[in-house]
Amino acid sequence: MLTHLSLRLRIFLFFGFLALGAIAVTLAALWLSYGRAGLPDLLDPFIFAGLLSSFAILGLCAAIWLMFDEHVAKPIEILAAEMRSRAHGGVSRDIDAKVARYLGDLAPAAAGLAGQLGDATLRSAQSIAEETAHLEAEKQKLTDLLSEIPVATVMVGANNRIVLYDAQAGAVLAQIAHPRLNACLFDYLDETALKKAQAKMQKTGKEVLAEVLGRDGKQHYDLRLKPLGEGEGYILIFEGAVAEIPPEAARPLVFDFDLLNRPLQELEDLPLKDLCFAVFDTETTGLLPHKDEIVQIGALRVLNGRLVDGETFDTLVDPERSIPAASTLVHGVSTEMVKGAPKIAKAAAEFHLFASDAVIVAHNAPFDMAFLRRHAKKAGVSWDNPILDTVLLSAVLFGASVPHTLDALCERLEVNIPVALRHTALGDAHATAEALVKMLPMLQARGFTTLGEVIAQTQQHGRLLEDLNPVDNHGGTWQAGKTT
Repeated sequence: MLTHLSLRLRIFLFFGFLALGAIAVTLAALWLSYGRAGLPDLLDPFIFAGLLSSFAILGLCAAIWLMFDEHVAKPIEILAAEMRSRAHGGVSRDIDAKVARYLGDLAPAAAGLAGQLGDATLRSAQSIAEETAHLEAEKQKLTDLLSEIPVATVMVGANNRIVLYDAQAGAVLAQIAHPRLNACLFDYLDETALKKAQAKMQKTGKEVLAEVLGRDGKQHYDLRLKPLGEGEGYILIFEGAVAEIPPEAARPLVFDFDLLNRPLQELEDLPLKDLCFAVFDTETTGLLPHKDEIVQIGALRVLNGRLVDGETFDTLVDPERSIPAASTLVHGVSTEMVKGAPKIAKAAAEFHLFASDAVIVAHNAPFDMAFLRRHAKKAGVSWDNPILDTVLLSAVLFGASVPHTLDALCERLEVNIPVALRHTALGDAHATAEALVKMLPMLQARGFTTLGEVIAQTQQHGRLLEDLNPVDNHGGTWQAGKTT
């Protein structure tokens, strides 16, 4: 009964019911005593005694509850979160036994168990690392070899989602939009012409040549489509497309074969481990979304519970105004730096495409989203992606009573933010993404396995964002800045 409620709330209800029960018993006893006394003149003294007893019981129960909450319930919640972060989030630091010093031997026992788990995890990790080192080396050789071959290749699943692309293909796709795994191929190439070629390929079962325009209609591509097998998707080769990549440049082979046969599902029904997340952050001219402007957007993609190397979005934005010196001191972006940068309409539209079919994630998302939504019409986009806020995810996992700033969350999860990258859009987005990757298995361990379940849990802590972002009674826009 009431198991869906948090421990602290259940304890609060217990003391509340205890107080109500004690008051009811006391009032009943006074009423019976008054009735047996048979003296009407004693009614006022009995009422006074009843009120005094009720307030005394309420005060006593409240005081005991506060002590119990502070010294028992809250430490148990913190201890559980600490154990969960070590079991599922990869955190290895020692548990601070002081937070649960009133719980007797429970804290030292938990610390000892966590230490043993940490040692066992370290040994397992070392063993796995040794076993996979050879495979990683072989994979790197394959990556280097394929990247040296001047053929731009993309593997596409049966649902037209990108499963693999090499360095050359990444450079070709980047001429249209940011290359990204799990993106629909029609985000890059003309859908009508490509579907016509696919139909021919599927009918003959053989490779097909096609001429296809880019999605923007500005570029022409000669393509070769090679089937992988019945219902398995196909290989797409850009004929004659040779990307001029400097020898010292990164030459990734980006892939995730788990995407190959994944059926299309509603995002809210997908398991957390299968979701694609676009984790982003912004830097701005000030802290008032109804009149200040974005000067930088940084984002990364998390897919199948891991950061996708090479899939980043990082752009300065021309706010079409001077950037205050006080703001430049925080994020390092000056008025001179944004000269020639895209304006918000173009930058927001490009980020919208980068985040398409993904869950958008940010730390104190209402602040950042308020800027983007204000310019949605100008950018020609609609921000209807599901949104997760790592402030609220932190509250779900660690309780509402602990700090939920980005620095506090990263310290709790042992995520390192280099000083030079703190308060840059991409740096903060990277820290948020690493924290998200560690929190996803912790959420699943709590039994929240789908996006819908996680959103339902975060909604119980919405007051945290209201406190961070008070609403302006006149303009109706968020008025406070992000947590730092």
